[in-house]
Amino acid sequence: MDDAGTIDAVCLSECKGERKTAVGSASLRTDHGITGDAHAGKWHRQVSLLAAEDIRMMREKGLSALSPGDFAENLVVSRLDLGALGLGSRIGIGTDVEISLTQIGKVCHTRCQIFYTTGDCIMPRRGLFARVLAGGDISVGDRVVVSKAVPRDLLQCVVLAVREGDLDDDVEAGVCGAVATRLSCRLPCHVYAKRLVSRDNAEMTRALRHYCDGHSIDLVVITSASGSSSAEAVTEVLTATVERTAPDVEHAIAGVRARHTPAASEPPLLSSGIRGSTLIVSLTEAREPALAEQDNVLPAIAHACRELRDHRAQEPGTSIP
Repeated sequence: MDDAGTIDAVCLSECKGERKTAVGSASLRTDHGITGDAHAGKWHRQVSLLAAEDIRMMREKGLSALSPGDFAENLVVSRLDLGALGLGSRIGIGTDVEISLTQIGKVCHTRCQIFYTTGDCIMPRRGLFARVLAGGDISVGDRVVVSKAVPRDLLQCVVLAVREGDLDDDVEAGVCGAVATRLSCRLPCHVYAKRLVSRDNAEMTRALRHYCDGHSIDLVVITSASGSSSAEAVTEVLTATVERTAPDVEHAIAGVRARHTPAASEPPLLSSGIRGSTLIVSLTEAREPALAEQDNVLPAIAHACRELRDHRAQEPGTSIP
């Protein structure tokens, strides 16, 4: 396909869960979405996109009466390979608008009006969702370009650093950055987000569920600063959040523990689990030896993430290829 695509349709709706109506043009607000659309707001799915080629495919399968907006998409884009773009990719529209991809596909837990009307809904499998970085006006026929491409096949990772009361934020930010850099170089992966979270169990739980349940993230690493007293809280939150174990990762972690001889008061270096199709790994010690030990677990982490992604691709209502 060409390096630049075109907006074929701009669609809005007043309510969620229903088909949208093609309007020809619209105004986008920064960190809000499309003015007047039900999905606009302070969250990560402000704008939805579908490739015109995917809609054409559905027409060829027998849904010849499909109209723009029937799958609740805001924007129909032609001649741009949306399927190659991963989270964090940025797309420019027209002269002013820029959006950033925040989610690939969406699990539908119940059949919506769109499914019953069309007989299928491809948004869960093929749809993209984005946050508005720069607002402006858009219209049908506007040029669409990829201003930053993150390859879809890269693993997507989030790093959370637990904020300690007796340490400066810069220290924890440094820990977060060090882990993110190491993962990017050695996994390899795209670090979608880096965040500081408080030691409060409720905030840590919200952060983990936010990224595991709504962003198509492959891996979440939660870490705390050297000598941190938050290790127990992290372990407690991880245990309460995960739904099942990751046997290969746990086996690799057991090998790390066998080589590491901590003081009696030291918490385990690593623990892990799976929530949905996202692997969570806790690194409760961030000194250089612990980071080096993490490297020994990376092959198992990468393998587990790939298996989870493959499984997610095969489930109805998801779309990670």
